[in-house]
Amino acid sequence: QLQLVESGGGSVQTGGSLRLSCAATEDTYVFSWFRQAPGTEREGVACIGSSTLYADSVKGRFTISRESPDAVTLQMNSLKPEDNGTYYCAAEFIGGNGGAWNKMQNWKSWGQGTQVTVSP
Repeated sequence: QLQLVESGGGSVQTGGSLRLSCAATEDTYVFSWFRQAPGTEREGVACIGSSTLYADSVKGRFTISRESPDAVTLQMNSLKPEDNGTYYCAAEFIGGNGGAWNKMQNWKSWGQGTQVTVSP
């Protein structure tokens, strides 16, 4: 069973940067990052496969990169308080050809999450 481990969360002030990493226990070429704030649904932030996709709220500030077939990073710049939340790495897309990448039900494997806190 594929396992994912995230790292790199932390606390920064508005405008700061953080770099999240996700390591998988086997090669998997399609990854995504989601985040969840208390009381909200988990939302897709970025996805990488043959191309990269981003939520509108993070375009131009976040960059998802594949470090190797079994690892990805999420570089987060110009962080805002609304970026607060627990960030999860996901892999094994099961949504088929018509599934949306930013819907959590379309991903099979999840990491345990890493906390990101941005203070005003």
